[in-house]
Amino acid sequence: MQITDLAQEQKIPVLLRLAFRPLFLGAAFFSALAIAWWGAILAGWVTVKPALPLVFWHSHEMVFGFGSAVVAGFLLTAMQNWTGLRAPHGKPLALLVACWLLARLANAAPVAMPLPMLMLIDLSFLPLAAGLLAKPLIAARQYRNLFFIPLLLVLTICNALMWFGLTPGYEQLQNHGSTSAVLLITLVMAIVGGRVLPMFTANGTRTTRVTSLVWLDRAALGCCWAVFGFHFFHLQSWLPTQVPFLLCTVAATLLAVRAARWKIWITWREPLLWSLHLAYWCIPAGLALFAARYAGFAVAQSLALHMLTVGAMGAMILSMMSRVSLGHTGRQLKVSRWMPLAFAAMIAAVVCRVLLPLQSTQWYQIGLLLSAVCWTVGFILFLLCYWKILTSPRADGHPG
Repeated sequence: MQITDLAQEQKIPVLLRLAFRPLFLGAAFFSALAIAWWGAILAGWVTVKPALPLVFWHSHEMVFGFGSAVVAGFLLTAMQNWTGLRAPHGKPLALLVACWLLARLANAAPVAMPLPMLMLIDLSFLPLAAGLLAKPLIAARQYRNLFFIPLLLVLTICNALMWFGLTPGYEQLQNHGSTSAVLLITLVMAIVGGRVLPMFTANGTRTTRVTSLVWLDRAALGCCWAVFGFHFFHLQSWLPTQVPFLLCTVAATLLAVRAARWKIWITWREPLLWSLHLAYWCIPAGLALFAARYAGFAVAQSLALHMLTVGAMGAMILSMMSRVSLGHTGRQLKVSRWMPLAFAAMIAAVVCRVLLPLQSTQWYQIGLLLSAVCWTVGFILFLLCYWKILTSPRADGHPG
């Protein structure tokens, strides 16, 4: 659909024509810089660090800085395909990006700033994105995708909980907010992955698309909703530990069965496919680690969380950004020769961050630093390969 004419489009700066351009570029640059800084601080190579508590800054910024930017960029770009209406661009998009960037700079400042000001700046991004998304969805009566609006608002509540956790006596809210946000983003990945992976796999391998099993999809996603709800509403305080164990076990099993039906073994020649499949497999793996922890095994919550954040979120974001950036700039879905190395670096990052410490606690520190290096390499390679693509007009001459 021709949503706007080319003459008007050329008056808009390229970076502000669709949300994926500035937000993907900003998220990739920020994540590479933030993780490199985080690793350098832990290794003792640098002494300059954010004024915010270091662990808070790291967990908050990777979820609500990096993750939220990509979620917003993806949704505000995809809604144009969903509705046939022009996606946010120009000044409204510039306002959204400026809000996100200002929050990243303020939160990283080595000088202490007033907490209410930091909260106000940071908490405004997701509601603003929700507002930009809601208007065209409602206008086009795209009720199927309207659930993303309350989802973004609930993610804002998780963000607020983390900030309130900086209040003395309420420190537990930091972990509660970050864990709930990770599980909510995991749910989004499970939903979006289920929509696109069968289609991407069939198109990329020129095979018949796997028919979805409605009961399996509903059961798997229903369990994911239940896992999130259990944590978000803090039900562990009055329910037996067998409940979260069963929820995580069933969710991991159903998601694994769902993923197995998509035939990862036929995707090895297509980096944009095997990278997505491997990232999706980290979701049931992460939930299985949560189940093992509830069952009493010596599995730290941070390891289960990082299977979801580094493995599922990081790897899936890198792969989806690579694909979306090609598709929405009118290019063939073929990555450069360096991107398979970037995808492999992300898989190595989760191996170093989760599997090495699982083998022995002696590997924890070295595994953490190696993971930071792999993550940074992965996103630097993305920036090198996609900087020109994201800052140049569409290759096919169409608007966008």
